[in-house]
Amino acid sequence: MTVETNLSDLCKRDAQVLLHPASSVSALLQHGPDMIVSAKDCHVTDVHGNQLLDAVGGLWCVNVGYGRQELAQVMKESTEQLAYYHTFSNASNPWQVQLAEKLLQHAPNNMGKVFFGNSGSDANDTLIKIAWHYHSLRGKHSKIKLIARQQAYHGTSISTASLTGLGGFHKEFPLPLDFVLRVECPHFYSRGQLGETETQFCDRLIDEVAQLIEREGADTIAAFFAEPIQAAGGIIEPPSGYYPKLKALLTANDIVLVADEVVCGYGRIGAWFGSQLLDIEPDMMSTAKGLTSGYFPMSAAFMTDEIWQVMREGSDRLGAFSHGYTYSGHPVGCAVALANVLLIENEGLVEKAKDDGAYLHRRLHDELGCHAHVGEIRGRGLLAGVQLVVDKTNRVLPDPAEKWPLKVSQACRALGVIVRPLPSVGTLAISPPLTITRQNIDQLVDNLKQAIDQVTG
Repeated sequence: MTVETNLSDLCKRDAQVLLHPASSVSALLQHGPDMIVSAKDCHVTDVHGNQLLDAVGGLWCVNVGYGRQELAQVMKESTEQLAYYHTFSNASNPWQVQLAEKLLQHAPNNMGKVFFGNSGSDANDTLIKIAWHYHSLRGKHSKIKLIARQQAYHGTSISTASLTGLGGFHKEFPLPLDFVLRVECPHFYSRGQLGETETQFCDRLIDEVAQLIEREGADTIAAFFAEPIQAAGGIIEPPSGYYPKLKALLTANDIVLVADEVVCGYGRIGAWFGSQLLDIEPDMMSTAKGLTSGYFPMSAAFMTDEIWQVMREGSDRLGAFSHGYTYSGHPVGCAVALANVLLIENEGLVEKAKDDGAYLHRRLHDELGCHAHVGEIRGRGLLAGVQLVVDKTNRVLPDPAEKWPLKVSQACRALGVIVRPLPSVGTLAISPPLTITRQNIDQLVDNLKQAIDQVTG
């Protein structure tokens, strides 16, 4: 089947048949869709023929770049051999075994088992259920509550939207559900108190968690969910020492630490996983996006052998682990993911993300570090956030009603570069394919500076 060539007509028909995710219905009706028709390397081409440098990598996910024939060929061959078979009732396929083995080679050393799903949301939802199951099997049935941070993003299913700490995902829904407890966003720039050092801020954050545990009761709390670097919430990395102190506190209270690596994983920040770079030591870990570079909907949830052993013993009593998806361990998805991981290995993309990420951050600091309306440049590797401010001295963020991030992203797009606006924190997010060239990085930084000048000038 070929795609219709009358693309203008397709644009007109779009709003007649589609409800888009995370989109404004009224804006779609007024302006139509942003129709992308092709992509190659780090560029996408829209319906009007404009070629754009995609400095967001789709949605933080196209790690190996667009148009990789290696992945297309693997997809074709695996589809011809085994287009689908389920993995319920201990059914399996060769690709999911090989993929799990490969992923465990790169995962934090304490990870022992993998569960495959379809998206980051379902990976986190799976780990919520496993955390509950783990505690329940040990006779701790009251350990149900989950701790998540303000400005966190963990998905949009009912449970994971509850974990998400961005208010826009709760408006006019009966969310968040009442088993979620919320703690402070670990952003020193915007949340640090007057005269407070970063170390003092870190200790205050950990003390807040400790007080919450004492108030709610450790016997009621199952898990703490944390992105190594909060992505959609503003590219926010906690202060130094935060994760080891958090881990010690949670371990002392028998609370599982879940690292949400959906954005940070598979080389994005210059390491295979953010947990390894930021000394997190998770008990469980969710991944997706870069797992297949967006070429196939897929997630991988990890857990320690200690947690799996409790589940194994529980299986003697309960029988099946009553959770899973029709497409868990999909043979084509696993084949594509395995080929994608091999590309990341063979092309040295993790090390490249580290080196080119350092170049990206250096260029951002050189061009924007002294800008009157840029307060902070955050992130690691090929993940960066540019904080817009109205008043740099007093760290005053722009009024959301002024829509600075959106206006800057639109001005940047008009110059040929896609960046992502994060309106709740007045930030521009950058997460290009790991294959980006330094020439592309120069174009990105130069055009972003020009766009910021246009909007704030």
